[in-house]
Amino acid sequence: MENYTSSDSDSESLNKVLDFTHQLLEMETLEDNLEVFVNDEKRTAEEIETIILNHNHLETLPFNLFKFVNLKTLDVSYSGLSVLPDIFKHTSITTFVAKNNHLSNKSLPKTFTINAKVREVNLSGNAFSAFPEQLLDFPNLKYLYLGSNQITAIPRKIKKLKSLNVLCMGGNWLVDVPETVGELVNLQALVLCDNRIDTLPPSIARLKHLKSLLLHKNLLKALPPEIVGLKNLNELSLRDNPLVVRFVSDMMHDPGSLLELAGRTIKIYGIEVKPGDIPQTLISYLEHAHRCVNPQCKGNVNFSSFPF
Repeated sequence: MENYTSSDSDSESLNKVLDFTHQLLEMETLEDNLEVFVNDEKRTAEEIETIILNHNHLETLPFNLFKFVNLKTLDVSYSGLSVLPDIFKHTSITTFVAKNNHLSNKSLPKTFTINAKVREVNLSGNAFSAFPEQLLDFPNLKYLYLGSNQITAIPRKIKKLKSLNVLCMGGNWLVDVPETVGELVNLQALVLCDNRIDTLPPSIARLKHLKSLLLHKNLLKALPPEIVGLKNLNELSLRDNPLVVRFVSDMMHDPGSLLELAGRTIKIYGIEVKPGDIPQTLISYLEHAHRCVNPQCKGNVNFSSFPF
């Protein structure tokens, strides 16, 4: 180990990767190229952990891909894929990426081989009209990306994915969110932007680890009050929803009073004030206000807890 360098590490990593990006290969040509590595005595198929097939011309995956039994990452994005075999049966794949292809619900086998090693699946930018429920059999799946499809509903069985950290379903045709989403107790990011959702279930408040909730470009007119219980939430996107448009319109017609704005400024910036520093009316307002003085604002503004 005394002569070991970072360049040695880079070399070892490269030896584990097959990269056919942007080669515009047809199926037969790719299969021939893979066979070369299968028969290579110096660089065996068992050593390969990552295969990148972006930007080729593939309708499905070559059969000899299954000879790479230690394959962990497979990326076949932008390749015209329309049929997906059970890639999890003979490999050790943990990350599968197939963005921007021609995959639909008919493209998948009825079931995938249950594989506890799968951690990430990215099928964004395809043509799924329904949630691919075959993915619900991956008990340790952490990252699921299904954005930019035409999916109309999230199944109630989504609760089976207890290990999920990220669920991305932006840019679909969703109209609601099932209560069972609240059972994804490890979820940290929920992306539902650019859909047709008009309500959220109160159960969303059970996502105690949620840090990012993206809901912009939907049809939301209100949020469940329970959402204030998401103490770890540090990103909430609501733009281009009726509730935001209405709020902005109301505020333009009846903006907050000077008293309200002064009180909010003091609380937002944590300004320390002493008797004599500010008018007595403002001191009284800060001590006793529990509801916004703006008649257009319907929410509580208890200064001790309201997240401005």
